[in-house]
Amino acid sequence: MSVLRKTTQYILPVEKVEAGDAYDIYPVFDLGEDRIFSDYVSLAEIMAGNRNVIIDGYAGVRFDIFVGELDKAFSSIGVKPVWWNVSAAMKAEDDIDAMIEPYLGGDDPIFGFRAPFHVSDYFDAGRLAAIRPDENAQLNIIYGPGAALAGWDGLLVYIDIPKNEIQFRARAASITNFGASAPAAPKKMYKRFYFVDWVVLNRHKKTLMPDIDIFVDGQREKDITWASGDDVRRGLREMSENGFRVRPWFEPGAWGGQWIKNHIRSLAQDVPNYAWSFELIVPENGLIFSSGKKMLEISFDSLMYEAGRNVVGTGCYREYGDEFPIRMDYLDNFDGGNLSIQCHPHKDFIQKNFGEVLTQEETYYILDTCPDSVVYLGFQEDIVPSEFEKALNDSFHNGTPLDVKRYINAEKAHRHDLFLIPPGTLHSSGRNNLVLEISTTPYIFTFKMYDWLSLDLDGRPRPLNISRAMQNLCFDRKGEKIRKEHVCHPVLMEKGAGWELWHMPTHPAHSYDVHRYRIGTGSQVEVLTGDKCHVLNLVEGETADVVTSGGKTFHLSYAETLVISAAAGSYSIVNTSGREIMLVKAFMK
Repeated sequence: MSVLRKTTQYILPVEKVEAGDAYDIYPVFDLGEDRIFSDYVSLAEIMAGNRNVIIDGYAGVRFDIFVGELDKAFSSIGVKPVWWNVSAAMKAEDDIDAMIEPYLGGDDPIFGFRAPFHVSDYFDAGRLAAIRPDENAQLNIIYGPGAALAGWDGLLVYIDIPKNEIQFRARAASITNFGASAPAAPKKMYKRFYFVDWVVLNRHKKTLMPDIDIFVDGQREKDITWASGDDVRRGLREMSENGFRVRPWFEPGAWGGQWIKNHIRSLAQDVPNYAWSFELIVPENGLIFSSGKKMLEISFDSLMYEAGRNVVGTGCYREYGDEFPIRMDYLDNFDGGNLSIQCHPHKDFIQKNFGEVLTQEETYYILDTCPDSVVYLGFQEDIVPSEFEKALNDSFHNGTPLDVKRYINAEKAHRHDLFLIPPGTLHSSGRNNLVLEISTTPYIFTFKMYDWLSLDLDGRPRPLNISRAMQNLCFDRKGEKIRKEHVCHPVLMEKGAGWELWHMPTHPAHSYDVHRYRIGTGSQVEVLTGDKCHVLNLVEGETADVVTSGGKTFHLSYAETLVISAAAGSYSIVNTSGREIMLVKAFMK
């Protein structure tokens, strides 16, 4: 068999190893004892008590491996099922390709448009209805993405898989897109995943959520873990009333640095660098449940489908629905390179051209930096847009350096600075910064204008989007205006016994705001959610405890990200570091 995944990143182990006070790359939410199981035989025994079983799940799951291992388990207990592959009822691949083609962006290497389809649109209704259980069989099992559409009565099993693992498998060409017969180039597959497959399959998953009898974590070839649907849904509701950490994941990049490698030693070290930590980029993060030491991961969207209003609050849910609105991630270019000169689209542009609900409204929080490091932000006072565009195109076509200082403003970077980057703002992190990027959720809509003539890890130039950038750039964001309106100036809001609350005002064009707590040794502060979710990050100090009014305690280590759900109502932040700590809080305005 070919390699299943192409990455140096460790696959989620079956059992949890405690991280102590170090950054935990496998944060868990406890389901209680004896709630997660880890073998095919126990799953087969549960299935064998039914006449019919429906195994649905996500594209990217290797159903062939799963079925093979499960069939062995059935043999070991003397059961011989009849297997039905729902893909036999799918429309012809040419018809599927024609259906989705308008949403793939043509030759555009990055962007498409969010597809409006449902999983049922991929199937021939007549052939689907013709797949009926064999009345003489001891056990009938229908399997594959969309299996529930066959309308069988029986035990409903759902196999989930984290989206980072889907990407690792795509890079190894061990999986295909939904409805495709063969893998394509990884970046082409990712575009189809993002704009079509994940959108369509998430709609399907939402309809199934209330009825799933068993959830299976499908990211391992043979060492599955599984839990009952009732236990998983109960765990999701408990998260929605308290809080959670998602499972972060980490990626090397062309400009990546060494800070993450040096500070998070539990990560694989045989990589050139780490450019990103996906701390809270929920379209691609998972949530890990634990029981005893066993772990089971499901994708984040399951939480929003089960109890999204509790998570984000009534007002936010009314406006954005299942779209979780805030993200946090790290950009690490310590001993690396400059990020590309870039900007992000305005809301009307992203909605019209890509079908997104939110746009990328960013801020750069400088968690760590070096002397003389800078953030590129806005323009020089004498900027002439036509001259700038010509210089960008000349650089692109001729492979010559851009005179960055001639056109672009640079601001010194200091630890705990906050730079404000609403849509349309030119920006980049100069090398030797660790940026905690606080933003609204969309994360791929970066219009690169200049990439310092660098190559991606595959040895090719990364795509530029000069024309789209020029349609979105705000050329009045320059010089002194940048220092007044795009460099945050913190204001003391409140203080109490051993603590201070500072407002870090964001730009008027930002839909979220930022606070920072300073908490002295042995002190704590009480915080009300105000029916909004709060995204927290410990930006100074070793540890803190965050305790919800529901009695759930989260142990937070330096640089970790935690979400407190709106329905928690209130929580306390307790300094357990033995020295002053600082904690950043982001929330929707």
